[in-house]
Amino acid sequence: MKKICLFALGLMFACNSSQKTVSENPSTGTQQGPDLSITYAHTITQDELKEHLYTYASDEFEGRETGKPGQKKAVEYLKAQYEAMGIPAAKADGDYFQKVPLEVTSVPNGSIRINNTTFPLGEDAVTFTVAHGDYNEIIYVGYGVEDDNYSDYTGLDVNGKVVLIKSGEPANADGTYVVTGTDQKSVWGSMSDGMEKKANLAIDKGARGILYYDSLNYPRYQGYFDFMKTNTTGKMELAGDNSEVFLIMLNEKSATTLKKDIDVNATPEKITVDLKLSVESGNEKIDSENVIAVLKGSEKPDEYVIISSHLDHIGVNANGDINNGADDDGSGTVALLEIAQAFKQAADAGHGPKRSIVFLHVTGEEKGLLGSRYYTDVDPIFPLHETVADLNIDMIGRIDPNRNGDRNYIYLIGSDKLSTELHNLSEEVNKKYAHLELDYKYNDESDPNRFYYRSDHYNFAKNNIPIIFYFNGTHADYHRPGDTPDKINYDLLENRSRLIFHTAWEVANRPNKVLVDKPIE
Repeated sequence: MKKICLFALGLMFACNSSQKTVSENPSTGTQQGPDLSITYAHTITQDELKEHLYTYASDEFEGRETGKPGQKKAVEYLKAQYEAMGIPAAKADGDYFQKVPLEVTSVPNGSIRINNTTFPLGEDAVTFTVAHGDYNEIIYVGYGVEDDNYSDYTGLDVNGKVVLIKSGEPANADGTYVVTGTDQKSVWGSMSDGMEKKANLAIDKGARGILYYDSLNYPRYQGYFDFMKTNTTGKMELAGDNSEVFLIMLNEKSATTLKKDIDVNATPEKITVDLKLSVESGNEKIDSENVIAVLKGSEKPDEYVIISSHLDHIGVNANGDINNGADDDGSGTVALLEIAQAFKQAADAGHGPKRSIVFLHVTGEEKGLLGSRYYTDVDPIFPLHETVADLNIDMIGRIDPNRNGDRNYIYLIGSDKLSTELHNLSEEVNKKYAHLELDYKYNDESDPNRFYYRSDHYNFAKNNIPIIFYFNGTHADYHRPGDTPDKINYDLLENRSRLIFHTAWEVANRPNKVLVDKPIE
């Protein structure tokens, strides 16, 4: 998982339920008679999960760091498994690998000169992008907000211009916020999400570059810049992400050099300025890939249910210790392999899913959800508008030591964010088959861990594709060499994997797509 349960009782319930005969489920439309999904779910076994994981999270794979030799061994292992199962590659050319162009950028070198004052990078200005050019005018857009009843861009043309934006959002005289009409901030005023939303709006309006003033968050940007100066691994990103629009964060000293009254004045205006940008960055190209297989649906082959996990981990630490990543995300990876095998056995017996199932192993999750972002934002092999759901598996083999309650649990995140129907289906499937405690602790919008935004499902969710994120929580070995296969609870991994299989089975076989009733606008 990116760094920005069930045992005998559950097993007994699962085994007992396999003897039952079930009738038509009105919400999911599964077949009459013996419930075939139970038959195929039971092909997911502790022994096979363990066998896979002791290989996949072994020292031989060197912690599977993105672009490193161990990651190459990992993708070859996955490819070999799908070939052995007879599940074809997702790409039309038969290649299981979707190349994901990545690069590592060093901390930029250079300076920013404003009205004859030079600001070295890392002191009063921070950027991670290349920025060149001489500018004699910038556009101050105040808060940089545009909503239904308010816009800082009225009458302004920022196409090809450099814009200056400050953090926060407009407020009324009584202290309420203009956008919400209440004392609650909108996303525009969020310390964590506001800058990205404002920057994307400016880019959509054609801005050449963005100068962003946020005195409260600036120490965090500066701290990360300082960290990256001594971090020899560098920051990895999709190649070309920083090739056009630049984003420079300013502190009070540099921002007030541009606009003296910026703290008290939010009125947009054109500002005459002598701005000279000379920022260079060296990039190292990285070769990496997603691994993608597909089992075509029998009735609705052009509708897709994606099951995802990330194939990478964080590699070898400075002391030479291997971070094996057995839980993160070896557990999700081997679960996905076993789920794929269960679906393939069903298909071979003439009981294949109505919709196509995509088995998506993504790279670069630990580097910033890069492989999944490439799939959704750059090269979706299957159309996003025909993608029914993403069931994302990231760490499902351990027990959260800080959790109070039965070990027979799984954390679910995001199941109700976009689709009430998917959430209800998930609950019904669990009651019918797995009998896990579905814990929604980390689904809370106010959860400070923000796990909803920290694994690959988020790149699907932001595209209004319903998701469920399956997660066991963190533990003392999270992102440490102690995350080894011997510490996995294989009975829990089995039952959690079966739950995900049953959920995918229902989503794939129900008459209609799950309804998105709470889309992101």
